[in-house]
Amino acid sequence: MFGDLFEQDGEGLGDSDVSAGVCAGGGKEREPPPPRGPIRLSGIRNQGGTCYLNALLQTLLFTPEFREQLFSLEPQELGIVRQDEVDTEVRVIPLELQRLFARLLLLDEQTASTTALTDSFGWTNHEEMSQHDVQELNRILFSALESSLIGTSGSALIQQLYHGTLVNQITCKECNNVSERQEDFLDLTVCVRGVSGLEEALWSMFVEEEVFEGNNLYRCSRCERLVHATKCAKLRKLPPFLTVSLLRFSFDFEKCERYKDTSSYSFPLSIDLQPYSEQSSLSDSEFCYELFSIIIHKGGCYGGHYHVYIKDIDQLGNWEAPEEDVKEKQTQRKIQTVKESDVPVDMEDPLSVLTVVIAQESSGSVLMDQLGQKLMDRIGFSWNKKFRKQFGPINKFLRSHSDVFLLVSDGSRVALHPKHTNIHTNANSPKSTEAEQGGAGLSVAQEVGHEAEHQLGTEQSRMGVESEICLGVEHESSCHWFDLNDSMVTPIRERDIRKQFEGKESAYMLFYRKKSLQRPPEARGNPAYKVPPHLLEIIHEENVRLQQRRAEFDVSSNTVEFRLHLAPCYCTRNGALQPFSTDTSTITMTFDRRKTVGDLRLAVYQMQDQWEGDMALTIAKHLPAGLHLYNTLTDDEQSLYSAGVSNGCDLFVWNGREVNGERVQIGTEWEPVLLNVMRPDADFEAADESGLQRSSHGFPRALTLSGVREALGQQEALVCQEEKRADPDGGGASGWRVCSPEAMRKTLRELTLRDGDSLLLLPPTRASDSMFSVNGDLVTLMTPSDCRWLQVQFWPQRAAEEEEEGKLKKIVASGDTLLGEVKQRALEELQLQEQLTGVPCCLRQLDRTGKLLPPVREELCLRDAGIRLMTSLYLCPGPAPECSQLFLYCRVSTAPSSEPDLELIVEETLSVKECVMEMVRAAGLEGTCWHLRRMDWCEEVGEPLRDENASLLEVGVANGDTLMLTEGQLPPKGFLKLMISWWWGWSEDVGGECVSAVPELNHSTERTHTAKMMKFVGFVEISEEASLQDLRCQVLTLPALVDVCVPTPEFLRVWLVENQRLNKILRGNTLTLRKMKVVCGSEICIQKLQCEENLGVKDVLLRVRMGVPGERAYYPSQEFVWDAGRDPCAKGLYHSLSSLYGISPENLLLAKHLPEKHTWMPIHNWTQQVSKRKKKKKVESLQGAPYCLRDGDIIGVKNLLVDSNREFNTLQDEEAQQRLREQTENRRKEGHGNVTQETWPKGKTRATKHRKPEVALSINVGVFR
Repeated sequence: MFGDLFEQDGEGLGDSDVSAGVCAGGGKEREPPPPRGPIRLSGIRNQGGTCYLNALLQTLLFTPEFREQLFSLEPQELGIVRQDEVDTEVRVIPLELQRLFARLLLLDEQTASTTALTDSFGWTNHEEMSQHDVQELNRILFSALESSLIGTSGSALIQQLYHGTLVNQITCKECNNVSERQEDFLDLTVCVRGVSGLEEALWSMFVEEEVFEGNNLYRCSRCERLVHATKCAKLRKLPPFLTVSLLRFSFDFEKCERYKDTSSYSFPLSIDLQPYSEQSSLSDSEFCYELFSIIIHKGGCYGGHYHVYIKDIDQLGNWEAPEEDVKEKQTQRKIQTVKESDVPVDMEDPLSVLTVVIAQESSGSVLMDQLGQKLMDRIGFSWNKKFRKQFGPINKFLRSHSDVFLLVSDGSRVALHPKHTNIHTNANSPKSTEAEQGGAGLSVAQEVGHEAEHQLGTEQSRMGVESEICLGVEHESSCHWFDLNDSMVTPIRERDIRKQFEGKESAYMLFYRKKSLQRPPEARGNPAYKVPPHLLEIIHEENVRLQQRRAEFDVSSNTVEFRLHLAPCYCTRNGALQPFSTDTSTITMTFDRRKTVGDLRLAVYQMQDQWEGDMALTIAKHLPAGLHLYNTLTDDEQSLYSAGVSNGCDLFVWNGREVNGERVQIGTEWEPVLLNVMRPDADFEAADESGLQRSSHGFPRALTLSGVREALGQQEALVCQEEKRADPDGGGASGWRVCSPEAMRKTLRELTLRDGDSLLLLPPTRASDSMFSVNGDLVTLMTPSDCRWLQVQFWPQRAAEEEEEGKLKKIVASGDTLLGEVKQRALEELQLQEQLTGVPCCLRQLDRTGKLLPPVREELCLRDAGIRLMTSLYLCPGPAPECSQLFLYCRVSTAPSSEPDLELIVEETLSVKECVMEMVRAAGLEGTCWHLRRMDWCEEVGEPLRDENASLLEVGVANGDTLMLTEGQLPPKGFLKLMISWWWGWSEDVGGECVSAVPELNHSTERTHTAKMMKFVGFVEISEEASLQDLRCQVLTLPALVDVCVPTPEFLRVWLVENQRLNKILRGNTLTLRKMKVVCGSEICIQKLQCEENLGVKDVLLRVRMGVPGERAYYPSQEFVWDAGRDPCAKGLYHSLSSLYGISPENLLLAKHLPEKHTWMPIHNWTQQVSKRKKKKKVESLQGAPYCLRDGDIIGVKNLLVDSNREFNTLQDEEAQQRLREQTENRRKEGHGNVTQETWPKGKTRATKHRKPEVALSINVGVFR
């Protein structure tokens, strides 16, 4: 964990981030760290995984004696000498601890950094990101400090504060001889499991005696024989600080895993160790300890988070009541106010009212900012409304009556003078006051009186009174508790400690301190106590630099840069402000945003000496139409930040009414929108490519559409909005919609018009122009742009024409152009008239796979055919279908899959039967025993076309469909067509000799091996209501199986094949195929058996292989039927195989073979122990995850009586695994995947998530002798 404990002088002594540069990232000023909060305690930043270190360092910091002895080490002892001396060894760990403690105590930062300290540990390999155990860190850090302080005045620091001694004693019952063995300890490790608390654990360790008797006797050195004896342990020497480590983490040998004990474990706030110690002459106070630190672990055994509860012994922090306590106290005060509302008070006398209000507070004081609200709750009126006119402000009234009211805590609270406190508390609730004084030991009145006598005292006295008042209840002790959680520091109650007795977030280390250790008065509330002068000077300099950085950052972060636009340089155009010249219209200015608008106005006046008249400052914004004005800054007392002036803002300087004689409208409603106005122009050369004249105009959003038309001077023109088309077709025309009278009355904002939108002004005289087509409220503009074309390429059909394939031309077309015209133009442009004379041709498209789509109908235009402009068409030989014809693809079921589909054009009124004959004739086939089946979108054969007399249109055949021409009679409705294969048997050695591996491993996967063992024998059409027995009988009628001889159909085993793998066996001779979920197109594999077979529903057929003793090989497999209905768990399989081999289950070891991974999955014969209190554990079936046993699985068996090798892998397995790893690595390098594999013993691999290795804490100690 730590590296060398010394470095050369001047190296490795870097300060924290405070002394670092103030700039980061290209010169941009970095924000300084924030100052300490009201609690006045500093946290420690987490470097990623150093919460355990932060918790321990805070504990050591708040151990006053450790802190002061560490500060007592002189710089010369630690190796800090003059810079002219070299080769000086610096004790970096105690040196950096001193600096860190000084920063935590005195540096005005919310958090401190431990980077310099961890660098002194020698952490160079990102150790800060790893989690470690705080108990282990405590021992190693103390050891490192002891080694680092050898030869210094602090060499005995750890020994003096934390070193204790215990003694183990064995007493002989015969001769009373006592044998002792003394042990040293720095911390006591106590058991958590089975123990209710710390005191019980100490009692079992140091009070209870262990008796040696029976078979467990003790050999006495004096008696020289085995005797009865007792053994006990006692604490002999107690250290000033007792560290107790709780054994929360344990190991479960049954589950073979670690776990965290979260049971309840109590511990006292103070403890007397005298019952656990040897009798001595020490006083009783020397055995009393009080708890002052609790390190808490939240999480599990593989990770979590540490934080610490610490008791502020020296009262260095400012304790404030937790938020929930404040809310609870406010609720109680409201209830108490209601109960005590009957106290007589003169509502017209403010002195009487305020005295009663303050006296009724249980804390005896009220915050100044809450006094007005409490006064209103009491009398129903505020101070300003009731008394201000006569008595002035409430603060002035309280100060003028200093004999009655006392301002405490720097004037933030008001309390009654002690003499008035006694009067009112005795008058209101004497019993309650006595109870409070008895519980707290010091009344609020006495505290306030003490405050009155020492108003010029120390800050600690004031904070003591404030904390007492803030509590409002009796305090538990003079010292308070804080929760230090890395960077966060929060106050807590003592009762919150009980929450850490149990649970995932519970106490892990306890630190006790002797009550007899007294702190000097000057240490109370003084964080600089015993801090060395050189560290005080360093911290003072760092604080000065911090304050300077904060001041500079405060100025820089509040400095805004904005642009001033002067009105004389602007004019109004297009509804916005436009500059005359871009060079002189803008002035860049920087200003403090905390200053007021009046300050900015004065500064602008000073810049513009010649400005006359009023000056208005208005926030402006650049829009596409120009500069627009929004809100004017009118309140001179308002800050620029509140007024909305930000960095990069634009301010317009003008008189607030007009710019260069033109009145300017400001505000969001007059925000201009820049529109493109389109008009038809007679001069075609002046128009754009669309044939329209385009101009940009700015209009206020509050202007109506009719107002826009009037502003443009065309009262009679039709106003059209461009039609928004999500998927424009290839029409080659732009669409406009005429605005209705209702739309003309709407504003531009209501019409949601944006900058850049277009409007078309169409005069009535141009509506009948050939350029425009008006259809209702839709106006179509035929644009003469150069995007109106189609690309046509010649697609030859014969090899002799392949040289013409590269010919392609662009054909001018529009959305209304007929495809017949496109074809004729393409023939002319491609010069194919002579070559294709008398040869029909058509236009076709290509899909994404490169397949030619059906020919397009030539009588349709591009828009109706759905063909988009700027796309490609292919001129192919062959006729184009007419409007009453269908283009179909035909595929023959008996033809090879590599042959192309037949293309056929038929009438849509043709019957299905006539279509079959037409396809048989086109395919050159013979016979009448054919029928048609549909092909779906994924190229799979679907249902047959059963109604042969219906037309193609009636049965839903569409243009471009693919039909499968299938041989055989049309199966009736409810029949299934099944593909039948024959299984040629498992690949075993014929001689029955031992095989060296599972045969399937000789192939890349089980799928390829299974495909080689199956042979297609034909198709069977059978009713879905037929039984399995009927299927067996019909399979035997196939021509390929005529020579197969079986006594009865029960000698055939029927497998269901999925993805070329034997998936499951169909069983149940009387069940129908429909109930067995056999569907049309299913693949069936038939296996011939040597005997009849009738498997039950719960039976599983397994192939069992016994391992060869002493070899990495297996005997040939044998089929084994396992009845999973009796006991589906691993225990049932073990007992079944035990009966098969005659070996007890304890001497068997089973594993399932995973052929695709070439590994074996062990099947364990043990069950998890379940507590009686828990519900009965559900039986884990091997047919479920993770084993998923099914028919045909291979089970490896090891006989442990004769075979000591528990590994199931063979040499072939390892070779196949190596090939898989190489393939995975190649895919990873090629970028096809990123698979991480974890290597198991003897070549097993599995995909896994990387877990960081657990690195033990270590230390390399330097020599300082």
